[in-house]
Amino acid sequence: MAHLILTGATGLVGSAVLHQMLVHEGVSRISILSRRPVKMAEGHEDKVKVIIHKDYKNYDQALLDQLKDAHGCVWALGVSQNDVDKTQYVEITNDYPIAAAKAFSTLHPDSPFTFVHVSGEGATQTPGMFTPLFGRVKGQVEQALFDFAKANTNFKLYNVRPAGVDWRHHPEIHPFLPKLPMYRKALLAPIDMVYKNMITPTKPMGKIFTELALGKGEPLEGQDIQMEGHLIPNVAIRRMAGI
Repeated sequence: MAHLILTGATGLVGSAVLHQMLVHEGVSRISILSRRPVKMAEGHEDKVKVIIHKDYKNYDQALLDQLKDAHGCVWALGVSQNDVDKTQYVEITNDYPIAAAKAFSTLHPDSPFTFVHVSGEGATQTPGMFTPLFGRVKGQVEQALFDFAKANTNFKLYNVRPAGVDWRHHPEIHPFLPKLPMYRKALLAPIDMVYKNMITPTKPMGKIFTELALGKGEPLEGQDIQMEGHLIPNVAIRRMAGI
């Protein structure tokens, strides 16, 4: 039984992860860091504590004390590059997870802590002239976290890259989802029919991310796994889910 940290719990990916953490027998306690109350956590106070946290670049000792026995974290906090300016996007996408990694690595530095960083398909460490902002920044933070993990042996990292996140067959989270653009739902069906490897169903995704955070952070195996066993693209997420 383990204590896990979750961020981004009011978003699409975070909602899927929270649902799976709530039902997973291996999770004894969930600490959610959130700027606002989390509707899905209501009624689960025996297992979940929502900690209102406003500054994701800073973690004071009082907060770290509440997290001191956490086994791992799923970092699902994120934003579309279309919703904020470039400076804000870099701060949220790059600066926030790096600050959290540094803070969480101090919780129990003599024993493993597993950090599951939700990135996304399109991230790259070798951007080209036409690589969009999100691909560059997500690739940059993946590399920074990987380098940090190599320098801090008890900080265990997985970069995970979901693609077209599909919530249609996960009714348990529907009442809690943010309002999503209509085009996202309209695009899912044709993509699912033509190119399934670019679809990430939320129910198995949430379970896999939860179980990665519960694990020991050991390198994964498979031809589709990158970064010495620590970068999991969507094709590997689907394979691990048996789909």
